[in-house]
Amino acid sequence: MIIVMKAGADKREKEEVLKKIKELGYTPHVIHGTTRDVIGAIGDERGKEALQSIESMNGVESVVPILQPYKLASKEVMKESSTIRISDSVSIGGKNIVIMAGPCSVESEKQIIDSAIAVKEAGAHVLRGGAFKPRTSPYSFQGLEEDGLKLLAKARELTGLPIVTEVINPETADLVAEYADILQIGARNSQNFALLKKVGQLKRPVLLKRGMAMTIQELLMSAEYILSEGNQSVILCERGIRTFETATRNTLDLSAIPALRSRTHLPVVIDPSHGTGNHHYVGPMSLAAIAGGADGLIIEVHPDPEHATSDGPQSLKPAKFAELMVKMRRVAEAVDRTV
Repeated sequence: MIIVMKAGADKREKEEVLKKIKELGYTPHVIHGTTRDVIGAIGDERGKEALQSIESMNGVESVVPILQPYKLASKEVMKESSTIRISDSVSIGGKNIVIMAGPCSVESEKQIIDSAIAVKEAGAHVLRGGAFKPRTSPYSFQGLEEDGLKLLAKARELTGLPIVTEVINPETADLVAEYADILQIGARNSQNFALLKKVGQLKRPVLLKRGMAMTIQELLMSAEYILSEGNQSVILCERGIRTFETATRNTLDLSAIPALRSRTHLPVVIDPSHGTGNHHYVGPMSLAAIAGGADGLIIEVHPDPEHATSDGPQSLKPAKFAELMVKMRRVAEAVDRTV
């Protein structure tokens, strides 16, 4: 159920509603809107009729059932799109389209510093880079781990760019959260429910990537795991799904943008690098994603992709990325947004 508070409801009235929800055996989740707050009451569906009594309480406008299985992620909870604050200068979900860029893996201090400076100069808002790397082969480079996190932190200190990096298991989640501004959940872990619950308990925004065989509803249900643990700062990421097509690494599902927009208030980011697997295709798909309504892009950029330890073929060189930034600004302006 959703309890919609009146626009002028005061703190005491909200506290009384929260108390009543708990007395009825439900868990309240407050979502702050631009004009009013709504409270999601999550729990056993069989007793939800008891929540209707809250409608008579002071400060309550209405009590509405949530029809979708993903309760807190649903647009039924909040009609307007969420805006998630990343740092003092970066928020995602508003008019400005956020560009996250950097190498797939942190390989050395020079590599990550050079990458950070290059993407910053081109106009990127967030530095991406993997310190922990889950790989298909156990013999592939697995990342520098905490040393990589320290290098990312140094790059942030030099450039001012917030960082997004992947967390791969609950055991290292707290460590990654000490360094990262955004916790990334990769495609392979998008239904690792123990990990989703863990990051839901941390006070960091989460970039949740769509699994390679996930439906839209399954992606939203994974987001629900994070939201239900109390972390309302979830960003959804379409990174391509696995189909029969072999011309690209994955099939980048840009139709996921309007499909998600109609179902959820959460911001939507597109990953054209993993979505195509080919640096030649990254630019066109980035422009198409902006035209399609994406709130952000996460793009792999590497100063020497020919010698990258991972995903070199899909990484842009800094000069190409700078050229793409110019084009993305033009497309964004055409759809009344900014980059």
